[in-house]
Amino acid sequence: MRSRVRAAGHAVHPILIVFPLGLLTTAVGFDVLHLVTGRESFQFTSAHLIAAGVLMGVLTAATGWLDWLLVVPRGTRARRIGLLHGLVNATVLVLFAVSWLLRLAEQDWAPTWPALIAAWLGVLAGGLGGWLGGELVERLGISVEEDANPDASSSLRGVAVSGR
Repeated sequence: MRSRVRAAGHAVHPILIVFPLGLLTTAVGFDVLHLVTGRESFQFTSAHLIAAGVLMGVLTAATGWLDWLLVVPRGTRARRIGLLHGLVNATVLVLFAVSWLLRLAEQDWAPTWPALIAAWLGVLAGGLGGWLGGELVERLGISVEEDANPDASSSLRGVAVSGR
């Protein structure tokens, strides 16, 4: 089933997921560095990575919801898994947003234990959301071209190249 939100011959949602995933996971890494070293620069960096990750997550979620609404057939297992995937990942964004708000209330973006726990739960939930996304693509064939095969033509076939 071909994604409707596309760029340069590919679905946009799988391209964008690396940004919130990387930013939010790295934020938790900086939290751990802060806990180990006590350096304020790590807590500051973590808070800003969370802000960027949540913003990118909202954009990424929008592309996923559009595909879910426009592409995934109603009444299918893929529709149910897609809904669960979206809800789990929305929960991830909420957990990280809560973590960010809790940090905002502190001097120098210091992460309180509730802020840290919200972020750690967000990473765990992100793992579940990622697994569900993998199930959609690898098992249920969502956003996979119908004629995909080891010798398929380039995805850029038929895409206009600017400047030519």
